[in-house]
Amino acid sequence: MDSTCSNEEFFAVLTPVELWWQERQPFLAEHGYMLRPRHRHGWVASWLRDPSIDWFLAEDRFSMQGMRGHLLDARQTSDNKLVLIKRIRRDSPEIDIATYLSSPEMREDPRNHSVPVLDVICDPLDDTVSFLIMPFLKEIDNPPFESIENVLDCCEQLLEGLVFMHEKGVAHRDCSYRNLMVDANPLYPQGFHAIADMGLPDSPFDLAPRLSRRGVPLRYYYIDFGISTRYMADEPREPVLGRWGLDRSVPELSDEVPYDPFKVDVFILGNTLGGLFLAKYSNLTMLRPLVHQMIATNPAERPTAEEALRIFKEVRQGVSSLQASWRLRPRDEALPITAILSTLSFVRSSSSFSEPEH
Repeated sequence: MDSTCSNEEFFAVLTPVELWWQERQPFLAEHGYMLRPRHRHGWVASWLRDPSIDWFLAEDRFSMQGMRGHLLDARQTSDNKLVLIKRIRRDSPEIDIATYLSSPEMREDPRNHSVPVLDVICDPLDDTVSFLIMPFLKEIDNPPFESIENVLDCCEQLLEGLVFMHEKGVAHRDCSYRNLMVDANPLYPQGFHAIADMGLPDSPFDLAPRLSRRGVPLRYYYIDFGISTRYMADEPREPVLGRWGLDRSVPELSDEVPYDPFKVDVFILGNTLGGLFLAKYSNLTMLRPLVHQMIATNPAERPTAEEALRIFKEVRQGVSSLQASWRLRPRDEALPITAILSTLSFVRSSSSFSEPEH
């Protein structure tokens, strides 16, 4: 058997995790969430049904998101919007925290950047499992940031979102890169495929038209409250224990010595902004003092989320509209390329500010 045949057969067989989801597909469809053809009952690979279809180019060869078997994409049957379904233990505190932050009252506050929860459904086949239904979001830098303004807008939204969570008594405790997302839908007029996300929804090998991030308002979100802590309004904010989380560089994480989870959030977000922006681009030095304060080794020397937002707003006020429109300069970019691209960016930015008002 040659490699092509083996690949055809390999992708034509569902994994045990896919079979688990396929078993629940009719139930999810009843609730208004349609899985992709591969995960529906009775699926047979399109290239086996029609030999003229190249298996490699077939939409239904795409399985799930990496190794994250607890996540699956779907479409709302009411409006065809792309959503994400998260399998979660029914007794998980994440359900309480996520739905609390997503309540109608909370959603009225524009500072709320916690991922909206569209629905919570109990699994009919396993009474220990529930499903969280959320908008389908992309990694925060997918597609890439383009201008200083893009970065400043992202930073302000994340900081105000952290202030909001802390005001409501929620410490995220894991607000690092993988848990910071963007609703990129405004950038894709024809949508995008959930797995091959540079492609069209039904034709993943055809490049999806994409708008520039410049001038398109985007909204950023915090996701995954799996290790978060919530304090009630009349409850003292006692220190916590635990070494969980994606960012293991937080100095005070401990299973024995209690620490302030709100100051941990400040460190993690500062560390993420430093790695995502300062380490990659050479013309974001205005953010360096704030990031350094946020990642101070001593938690007492870090600002609160509210103080960090206030400092950031002062920084942003010092950035002119022209400077904000400049392209980001990658640190590893060759100098001749930087000179050419920066000149083009400057000309474009200058012309946009010199156009007469109508």
